[in-house]
Amino acid sequence: QVQLVESGGESVQAGGSLRLSCAQSGYTSNQDRCMAWFRQAPGKEREGVATIDSHGTTFYASSVKGRFTISKDNAKNTLYLQMNNLKPEDTALYYCAAFGDNLCFLMARMVRYWGQGTQVSVSS
Repeated sequence: QVQLVESGGESVQAGGSLRLSCAQSGYTSNQDRCMAWFRQAPGKEREGVATIDSHGTTFYASSVKGRFTISKDNAKNTLYLQMNNLKPEDTALYYCAAFGDNLCFLMARMVRYWGQGTQVSVSS
């Protein structure tokens, strides 16, 4: 069983930056699976933000490309999301996600494990 615990969500002004963290436990081979960040705004479906596979290959949703950076520290079993130049439309509950293997998708239905989420609020 994989356990994911997010942290780092805050209220910031537009143009600001935040770094989200996701501490992983319960299954030591998380290094061999794709990890991702998703987000869900009120009244909207959960959407994929970024993925990173075991080789460090990353993929981003077009809405965040160039502003967000996904990374991981295997020694610390931690996934990160650096978010720069934040916009009000980035306001959402951000979820850490782990897939069942090293195949990455920006589709919520393909996720095997979810964290509880951390709130990011961006004011204009």
